[in-house]
Amino acid sequence: MTDLSNPDRVYYPEAGITKQAYADYLAAVCEAMLPHVARRPLSLVRCPGGVEQDCFFQKHHAKGMPDGFKPVTIAEKSGDTEPYVYLDDIEGLKSCAQFGALELHPWGARIDDVEHPERIIFDLDPDEGLDFADVKAAAKDIKDLLESAGLSPYAMLTGGKGVHVIAPLEPKADWDGVKAFCRGLAKALAANQPDRYTAQMSKARRKGRVFIDWLRNQRGQTSVAPYSARARKGAPTATPIRWDELAGASSGADYTVESLPRRLASLNADPWAGYFDDATPLSQGAIAWARKAGGD
Repeated sequence: MTDLSNPDRVYYPEAGITKQAYADYLAAVCEAMLPHVARRPLSLVRCPGGVEQDCFFQKHHAKGMPDGFKPVTIAEKSGDTEPYVYLDDIEGLKSCAQFGALELHPWGARIDDVEHPERIIFDLDPDEGLDFADVKAAAKDIKDLLESAGLSPYAMLTGGKGVHVIAPLEPKADWDGVKAFCRGLAKALAANQPDRYTAQMSKARRKGRVFIDWLRNQRGQTSVAPYSARARKGAPTATPIRWDELAGASSGADYTVESLPRRLASLNADPWAGYFDDATPLSQGAIAWARKAGGD
């Protein structure tokens, strides 16, 4: 079992959240969170001294890591192999508290089949000055398009200023096919409503628009996990919600390390109940349509 040293160390000074409080949070959300992070390569955002000190990404396994973090060898673009980090149980989540890993960012694939993604994800990133209502409208537009492709999308408040729209996949299509689909869908939406959306990262193109970020749907890219804390003031969390809850959301950071366990305890059912049962193969027809829409 992972021992918790220095439990009184403060990770979130503004919110008064200690290492022990963070460990308690992970225990409270473990049942809901673990299915979304277990046995996937992870990038960890580590803040050993708390969020007001230096924070950094770590994706490779290294000596001295807690036992709950395990190594998995993965080939990189260069052809070389590196030991990546994964976890597979509650001990791994406990290790996050000990190690100052405040954010968990999994790949979109599992360690036993890293070449076939099991989800697609769109990060809706609004330009400065846009209202959160614009982000919610974008999420519903993405939802409609994904449903028209035969997929089952889910919504998540990011713990920042945006929303993620995520659809579970049966791991059949490869990364190239999934990337082409997501790129084409984002470009088609932007072309249809150019005054509201852009599919390009350029800051100039984002002015007054919501950026439909499809770039996370590539091999090696990661995205914040459901129920992960964020390494930001106030200890916000990435929070899965039902679609009927989206209208009442006031921001992407409505829930925190303190309030999210209370939310889960008050719910009659998991807001993402059925997520894994809804995994659907991405059809070759949808990929072909998206390649054409994306100009491939």
